[in-house]
Amino acid sequence: MPGGEIARQWCVEQVLARLGVEAGSGDSRLIMSVGLLGRKIGMTQVFGPEGQAVPVTVLEVGPCHVLQLRTKDKDGYEAVQLGFADKLSRADLARDQAARSRGRASRAERGQVTNLSGKNAKKREAKGIPVAKKAECEPQRFIREFRTDGQQHGCEIGQVLTASALEGVAKVDVIGTSKGRGFSGVMRRHNFSGQRASHGVKKCHRKPGGIGQATDPSRVWKGKRMAGRFGGDRRTVRNLAVVRIDAENHMLLVNGPVPGPNGGYVVIRKA
Repeated sequence: MPGGEIARQWCVEQVLARLGVEAGSGDSRLIMSVGLLGRKIGMTQVFGPEGQAVPVTVLEVGPCHVLQLRTKDKDGYEAVQLGFADKLSRADLARDQAARSRGRASRAERGQVTNLSGKNAKKREAKGIPVAKKAECEPQRFIREFRTDGQQHGCEIGQVLTASALEGVAKVDVIGTSKGRGFSGVMRRHNFSGQRASHGVKKCHRKPGGIGQATDPSRVWKGKRMAGRFGGDRRTVRNLAVVRIDAENHMLLVNGPVPGPNGGYVVIRKA
């Protein structure tokens, strides 16, 4: 590890210690293979007792509904499927649960979380096929699976996971989608310095320059850094220190940046 990174990690641990956050590892009620889903709210800073400022990213974490449990016998692998954020319109959110139209979700999405009546359901009932257990919640906007592969997770269909599951966790990994920046040039995409801004350059200050050799090998090498699509990729930031957990308001504060725009969905896992 470079010396600068060691110094930065030491400073963060010292600040967290003054804030009353333990930097050591601790036992968690959340199994390592199962994480949480959430949404990025934005960045701010918190102050310690001595006035030191700590930059933090505020994440809305949970409540996450356990939608399905994948099994090796039925699906070929073992995983826990979680859902976050009810897929409802603003009008439905203001209505009672019995009066909601749920027009934002398709019938397939509604059938994933609850048993619907229909011709196929009646046929299965007539044949004596047992009805599959459903989460009995609203259709979810953001759904992800966490592979378990034989590990004991203790989750059940219909269970709700909240930010309190991260109690005792010192550091987390946050997965998000970076901001999409469209088709970008080499100076923006690869941090090229560009051409000279003085004599001898005619209207090509931001161009990449030469991209290959002459007659031999008469081609452009694979992997040559050039202009193209930039951003909009899955990115993981590892070992973000947990500064504060507000389980009542479903908020999590981590030290450092998180990929993606404000409002973007993220996956939080124990580091």
